[in-house]
Amino acid sequence: MPKNNDNPPSPVLVGLMGSGKSSIGRRLAKYLHIPLIDLDDYIVNKAKKSIPEIFTDLGEKAFRDMESAALREVIGQQAVIATGGGAVMREENRALLKSHSPVIWLQASPEFLAKRIDGDTNRPLIAAGETLQKLQHLAEVRYPLYEECADYVLPRGDMKKREALKSILQFLEKT
Repeated sequence: MPKNNDNPPSPVLVGLMGSGKSSIGRRLAKYLHIPLIDLDDYIVNKAKKSIPEIFTDLGEKAFRDMESAALREVIGQQAVIATGGGAVMREENRALLKSHSPVIWLQASPEFLAKRIDGDTNRPLIAAGETLQKLQHLAEVRYPLYEECADYVLPRGDMKKREALKSILQFLEKT
């Protein structure tokens, strides 16, 4: 696997909601024998509120502030880090991500993602319906930012989780 077995890589997974950052992150962390830090879960645990509650009670800006603080806290840890889909929206977060390697973009089309997450009320940016249109807009804004940060782009499509894991591990083997 990694060239230095004492120090496995600490990959960061980025991508739109529903791209598999958490689920693939769990598999990757298990394989690398390091923990998974899901940034959204980390924020929820610290705030003692769900993400929809944070958005409703405090607003998106407060959530983004929490997200930036959480990323600063965890970025150097020996772990697989699954970011929230919007973590790339702030320049400071992109700078952190670019200074930390490897960053892996789980790329998936808005159409594919809409089928996976339509009706998921735990996602405040799409909870009110029009999932595909909202994802298309998010993709338009965020894809260039994911690309800016990524060391590796994994085109997910309908790729199975085990195939995605294999592809990521092949990339990590080369780093």
